Amino acid sequence: MKQEIKSSQVGNLPNNEIIAGDCVSVMNSLPEKSVNLIFADPPYNLQLKGDLHRPDSSKVDAVDNDWDKFSSFENYDNFTSNWLKAAHRILKPNGAIWVIGSYHNIFRVGAKLQDHGYWILNDVVWRKTNPMPNFRGMRLTNAHETLIWAAKSEKSKYTFNYEAMKAMNEGIQMRSDWVIPICNGHERLKNKDGEKAHPTQKPEALLHRIIVSTTNPGDIILDPFFGSGTTGAVAKKLGRNFIGIEQEESYRIAASRRIKEVRKYDNEVLEVTQSKRTEPRVPFGQLVERGLLQPGETLESLNGRHKAKVRADGTLISTETKGSIHQVSAALEGAPSCNGWTYWCFKREGKNVPIDLLRQQIRSEMRG
Repeated sequence: MKQEIKSSQVGNLPNNEIIAGDCVSVMNSLPEKSVNLIFADPPYNLQLKGDLHRPDSSKVDAVDNDWDKFSSFENYDNFTSNWLKAAHRILKPNGAIWVIGSYHNIFRVGAKLQDHGYWILNDVVWRKTNPMPNFRGMRLTNAHETLIWAAKSEKSKYTFNYEAMKAMNEGIQMRSDWVIPICNGHERLKNKDGEKAHPTQKPEALLHRIIVSTTNPGDIILDPFFGSGTTGAVAKKLGRNFIGIEQEESYRIAASRRIKEVRKYDNEVLEVTQSKRTEPRVPFGQLVERGLLQPGETLESLNGRHKAKVRADGTLISTETKGSIHQVSAALEGAPSCNGWTYWCFKREGKNVPIDLLRQQIRSEMRG
């Protein structure tokens, strides 16, 4: 069963598909430089020795699947190197990758990322609010996992929606420690026997933050270890496209059913808050030549202490100095710099109106 979700094609690239097979072989069959983002949740190589029991003697449902077993560290490193090489080929020049892991594997993965030319941007600590206890009492409770975010290369102009992350965090810069509960309750997929459909299902909240922060609507996200389909489910909600690769049929079936039930959010709520740096540049002189402000018109500072006249060439002149809107405002305030767009106002119907409103008017016209 190669595909469980009917999909469209983007050129020769499968779109919104779950593809059966080995992730390296499948990635090698995809077009070069075709994917915006990769999220990878590879086997952790937990190296479990025997069963784990709780204090009441009940068995812990641990990750003991064959796909997480490797004969040696060398074998695991070769596996990691192979899939990272294949992933690097299909990433667009400005693409990026997220890899999640635990102390068992993340340091080995990080070294291989650098070996293959990726440029590490951040490591993020996912702090679990409800981690599994350390039942044997021999170590610290393992309460976090680590994510590595890396660009395809040092020269990549990767996507980072800084303002969106700041807005999501109540106006404060998003930090690299994320406090999110593990997947449980109604979100946890179950099989027909009522057991976990996948032992390492990740919470949708984690993928929501990753996708909103480092992609834009319409981008293509590839997950080479698709599992229960969290990446695809969240991508679909957020108006992104996905490609999932999974060799285990039971996981593909569960993921397919899950994603079919997902509904995409309305387009009007999918727009990501953009950085002001991405806004089109509007010279102050354009306001003058467009007649939005007239030569000889008087501008007043927001604090009401200073005035200056608009000149025909888009500069200002006051009794003390002349120059750009920024130079004049800085000189009048005795400051090394000053943003003239937020400093000056003009009069309309007896009211002070910030000149920045005129800039926003022009930007709105430029957008469409």
